[in-house]
Amino acid sequence: MIDDSRRHKRGGIYFEDFVVGAVIEHKLTRTVTQMDNMLFSNMTLNPQPLHIDAHFCETETEWGKPLMNSLFTLGLMIGMSVNDLTVGTTIANLGMTDVRFPAPLFEGDTVHAATEILEKRESKSRPNAGIVTFHHRAYKQDGTLVAECRRQAFMLKRPTA
Repeated sequence: MIDDSRRHKRGGIYFEDFVVGAVIEHKLTRTVTQMDNMLFSNMTLNPQPLHIDAHFCETETEWGKPLMNSLFTLGLMIGMSVNDLTVGTTIANLGMTDVRFPAPLFEGDTVHAATEILEKRESKSRPNAGIVTFHHRAYKQDGTLVAECRRQAFMLKRPTA
């Protein structure tokens, strides 16, 4: 997408260099584990047995096994994009919309992600920044879409000399 010499020293892309319509396949992948599920659910005080109780899932759900916590999946998907897109160049996340989890994710699935650049505009209040709209998508190893969202981020413009 962009020459590495134009990136932030940490690797992020500046506002000017995002190309609307570009799709970036992220390099990082991750096999998710039940430990991920337990730690995330416990750290966020989520006692939902659908994520943390194997017996409940075996006997009382259609899945027969614990589902990965959807907010973990959302965070993982966005996290996978950081090294390729925003590390060092994000001022702030502005919001997420259209968050969907169209298929389940389970322990042992391997996740990969891609991001499409939907739009960008210069900031009306800050001359050194702009707003970029991303469409993040996460897939498991067989290509099934397991998560997606639109996200707006406040991004730095390239510093002037």
